[in-house]
Amino acid sequence: MTSKTFKKNILCIGAGYVGGPTMTVIANKCPNYKVTVVDISQERIDAWNSDRLPIFEPGLKERVLSARGKNLFFSTEIDRCIDEADIIFVSVNTPTKMFGEGAGKAVDLQFIEQTARRIKENSKSNKIVVEKSTLPVRAAEALATILHSGNNSVKFEILSNPEFMAEGTGIRDMESPDRILIGSKDTPSGVAARDVLLDIYLHWVPKDRLITTNLWSSELSKLVANAFLAQRISSINTIASLCEVTEADVTEVSRAIGMDSRIGSKFLNAGPGFGGSCFRKDILNLVYLCEYYQLNDVAAFWEQVVSVNDNQMERYVRRILQAMFNTLVGKKLAVFGFAFKPDTGDTRDAPAIYICKRLLEEKADLKITDPYALDNARKDLHDAEEGVEFIEDPYQAVEGAHGIALITEWSLYKDLDYQKIFDKMEKPAFIFDGRNHLDHQALYEIGFNVYPVGKPALSHL
Repeated sequence: MTSKTFKKNILCIGAGYVGGPTMTVIANKCPNYKVTVVDISQERIDAWNSDRLPIFEPGLKERVLSARGKNLFFSTEIDRCIDEADIIFVSVNTPTKMFGEGAGKAVDLQFIEQTARRIKENSKSNKIVVEKSTLPVRAAEALATILHSGNNSVKFEILSNPEFMAEGTGIRDMESPDRILIGSKDTPSGVAARDVLLDIYLHWVPKDRLITTNLWSSELSKLVANAFLAQRISSINTIASLCEVTEADVTEVSRAIGMDSRIGSKFLNAGPGFGGSCFRKDILNLVYLCEYYQLNDVAAFWEQVVSVNDNQMERYVRRILQAMFNTLVGKKLAVFGFAFKPDTGDTRDAPAIYICKRLLEEKADLKITDPYALDNARKDLHDAEEGVEFIEDPYQAVEGAHGIALITEWSLYKDLDYQKIFDKMEKPAFIFDGRNHLDHQALYEIGFNVYPVGKPALSHL
């Protein structure tokens, strides 16, 4: 199929965790559209063009291979691809700003501005520009100002189309979404651009799951969605703390309240805290916006969600320290899982980063195992001069260990032979199940001292 036979050319700038999978699904569902993903990183594009993709996501590789070279392409030729595109998705990094005004909370928009200027410089025809990156409210206004600045006669229509997929279930979330949200200007040209994007999603998404709003509502909805999800995690973790001192069981409490249809059961699993690239960043962005508009009481409410999360990670470390006789010096700990959640290799803002650094501060020796995240774990702990090893085989990681810290609930950890593991470990042997993932009674009967989250410990001591 030549490029002339495609209905439209879609370009995505940014080949990361959002851009790559999103465009892969669109290419699979819309074979009459040419989909190109570009990035400034040659290494990343080379990986997308190989059999070893730069990210792990269940079902992603099969879909990339089915469309790549047909209507899905990965390239570093950004300028040429901008010129050829009809629709441009912007999916570049929007980290938290760590300098100047708003440091530690506001979004750093430098990459968005650089992208906008590059689009402007290389566009010879009218284009639809779609915000896929998570941006603060009214960012589209700044984007439009840059694109239409100077003597540029090219017209750009800005749409907001935030991504709600979750890593680990990203392909499923894209192929069967709860909703697709598209924000546009309420003008004839804005509505026309919106309809072009709607037509793409209508290839596989039921019409009743397509939501259209104004630009500002769409931009804010993404921040609010992540803030609400994170707030539920922090809320149940506060209850887990109470359960541990009252001998209640947080899993029983979660089940009881989750059966209330007004509450629901999702995101009510206690653990060592939330992670990933979005939750902390988006809440802090929301806090900054509230402070900017002098809504200080609202800002304080949402900032507390992050504070509770930080405290939960520290509580997990303190529980390990206290259970193991208040010293970890020279003790070996096997760390089960480093990714921020199972079924992904992503470690951005993973609780394991903070937890492992704190354990190293206590002079513990760590043996970290994870099926997909070890390469990222090495980067995250690159400044650790000693006391850490990265081991693929969990049975090897536990040899001579005094304890196990389970941080990521990979399904494989349920299926391990824990009698075999117990026999390899120093005694007394400890398991700190940060996700309430394992059979605690069975572990206790083997001989482990078991420390769950939000439940009384099962100890032989």
